[in-house]
Amino acid sequence: MNSKILVIEDVPEMAELASMYLTKSGMQVEAVGTAEEALNYLDKTMPDLIILDLNLPGMSGFDFLTKFRKEYNASLPVIIVSARDADEDIINGLENGADEFVTKPYSPKVLLARVEAIIRRQAKVTAAAEASYEFGPYTVLLNSCVLKKGPEKIPLSTKEYEVLEFLISHEGETLGPEKIYNDVWKAQYGDITAVAVYVQRLRKKIEADPSSPKYIKTVFGMGYRFEKGND
Repeated sequence: MNSKILVIEDVPEMAELASMYLTKSGMQVEAVGTAEEALNYLDKTMPDLIILDLNLPGMSGFDFLTKFRKEYNASLPVIIVSARDADEDIINGLENGADEFVTKPYSPKVLLARVEAIIRRQAKVTAAAEASYEFGPYTVLLNSCVLKKGPEKIPLSTKEYEVLEFLISHEGETLGPEKIYNDVWKAQYGDITAVAVYVQRLRKKIEADPSSPKYIKTVFGMGYRFEKGND
């Protein structure tokens, strides 16, 4: 689970403890001590989930949450962690857009379980709403240009993805290198040997045996053909 988590917590010991457990679970964690630092971070990068303390120096957690929901992201999950356990605080947090409210002191294992549960749920919602194409153990998320093998993302360069998507969109058709180059590189003239280079790169990432490909097949003298394969 390679999710990005932003921890907004002004008590260093608490931030370190949460970060340690999340990192051990394979997540990327950025910890900041104020809402203002968090907003600066969000101007550059958007995490997959935010863990937010309410009692922060400067801008409060409530004010941050309101601003975040209004100006940054209306759907990204937020877990509030706070020693303020009065009913009105919990209700206020949830009404302002928090997905969970965890009362301090908390077990790091419980926080980790909450984080993992929300991320799994979010992933299912995203996948259900997104157009996808499946072949073998792989799923291509067409809206977000992502290739996954089960739950794991397979890293692809932009051009690798574009070649794969073009081949998939012409499943069963034999495509010459010129056709692939013209449509993917958007150029009539150029070095069409680039097509063979990118096909080989893709085969190394998706084929069990790149020398005997199951999905991206060579039709000698003609080009390449994408097939789902017989699973």
